[in-house]
Amino acid sequence: MDNATHALARMNMILHGHPTADIWHDNTLSKPYFKNHDGMLKTFDFAVANPPFSNKAWCNGFDPANDLYERFKGYGIPPKKNGDYAFLLHMIRSLKSKGKGAIILPHGVLFRGNAEAEIRKNIIRKGFIKGIIGLPANLFYGTGIPACIIVLDKENADSRRGIFMIDASKGFVKDGNKNRLREQDIHKIVDVFNKQTEVPKYARMVSLDEIERNEYNLNIPRYIDSQEAEDIQDIEAHLFADIPNRDIDDLENYWKVYPSLKNVLFTRSPREGYLKLKIPQEEIKHTIFSHSEFVSYIHDVDAVFNKWQQKNIPLLKNLGTGAKPKKVIHDLSEDILQAFADKNLIDQYDVYQHFMTYWMETMQDDVYLIATDGWKAELSPVKGKKDEWDSDLVPKQLVINRYFAEEQKAIAQLETDRDAISRQMEEMEEEHSSEEGLLEEVKTDKGKISKGNVQKRIKEIKNDADAAEELKVLEAYFKLIEKEAEASKKIKDAQMALDKKVIARYKALTEDEVKILVVDDKWMAAICQDVKSEMERISQRLTRRIKELAERYDAPMSELKTKVDELETKVSKHLEKMGFAF
Repeated sequence: MDNATHALARMNMILHGHPTADIWHDNTLSKPYFKNHDGMLKTFDFAVANPPFSNKAWCNGFDPANDLYERFKGYGIPPKKNGDYAFLLHMIRSLKSKGKGAIILPHGVLFRGNAEAEIRKNIIRKGFIKGIIGLPANLFYGTGIPACIIVLDKENADSRRGIFMIDASKGFVKDGNKNRLREQDIHKIVDVFNKQTEVPKYARMVSLDEIERNEYNLNIPRYIDSQEAEDIQDIEAHLFADIPNRDIDDLENYWKVYPSLKNVLFTRSPREGYLKLKIPQEEIKHTIFSHSEFVSYIHDVDAVFNKWQQKNIPLLKNLGTGAKPKKVIHDLSEDILQAFADKNLIDQYDVYQHFMTYWMETMQDDVYLIATDGWKAELSPVKGKKDEWDSDLVPKQLVINRYFAEEQKAIAQLETDRDAISRQMEEMEEEHSSEEGLLEEVKTDKGKISKGNVQKRIKEIKNDADAAEELKVLEAYFKLIEKEAEASKKIKDAQMALDKKVIARYKALTEDEVKILVVDDKWMAAICQDVKSEMERISQRLTRRIKELAERYDAPMSELKTKVDELETKVSKHLEKMGFAF
């Protein structure tokens, strides 16, 4: 119906390698393209659609009351100024008796009233809706309103007794001025829907009886409360100190993994329903991170990753020309998802997202290079940098780390020594750069000190007894200039020598060595670090929460009042001394 959408669809097919795809451009409702020889709508086993939202001209070119294709018969006619249900009914009519489909529509179709409410009720009663997936707002270009996916399934529709609902509105990442579903969000939706898994605050099967009691309103928040629990302030705890049991019980996911840690951190309060922190607040992190159950869990997670790693390293090293990158990522990502499926605390989909992000940013390009050229570590100039070179598949830092660690360490020490000299120079500049400072005379118009100006000034005052102190400072500064230059030269020479060794090593690399550098040192090291960072995030979350609660209820109101009174007395005395009395 829309020229721009048609053009985008054609471009999309070209970008995905289907330049000859036939994209029909017309009005699906008034002039259906897919018809049988008898003129009736052709039906399909599967259909998907993303029609224009809330189209106001949907009935242009035909009379819905006398629709040739009987799309609205038994359901009702959609409002004249809103065509969402017209497209939905067109899809239902286009499915075979066991056909399945999915259509993206604005969230309003789930709860709007009047004619649409009647149509919705009739569709639900026929059992055609298998599921509804609520999506985040601001997901599509051209509109910021939230949308949903309505999943249709005519097979066994008569015996359907519920609709599976998913509230995926919280799972997204900001991408410029729009929101975007991450790989983990998509995978979670697919997994939960296919397995019909009920997940608190995310997904549940809603019976038709419950929907009927809600007058066939399908608004997802009526059935799934996805709101995070409010962090309630406890008045009694503020008055008398100690931490409410309720707040500690909310960390139950952690206590399942670290069952004895809770008793290490807390002891019972004399007051019912409250706990006392056993240790000083500054020791919370150390106590958690050094606890045997915490350490054991970290080792368990490491073991899971190591097992996945050992299983897949041989597969990756067997890649070669003609490899299928899409199959590679599918097999690897599904395997890592399953590897972490049974671990508490760490979310398998978070690990999956880390892996997919690394694949898209780095690993994907590497696998395509291998699929095209094999395991070749070829050096090439770095764009925009003179005399700089590197390798896309095997960055030179990997070669340096594995084969020239000592040389790199020596260069790092030389840089440290030079930086120490530079700091001495900065300290001298700060000490002697005031208006009458001893280094003020050698500064350029831009406020910089040059070696030439220092030499010139030394010659000018060398025989001036009154300038002995300035001469001493200038000579000391000049020595530092020369030391810094000498240190820089050593670094440059060492770097050049290292570069020659690295270039020679690249030329001598065997295919097996390239595989070790790429698979072990590059890919696996990066993925391992991502898993460790995820564990660090989870652990820090527990530490922050306990510290937050401890600080919140640290002192009872009586103690705070005493401190306030003491401060008030001190302020009053100071005011009296200053001549103010109240």
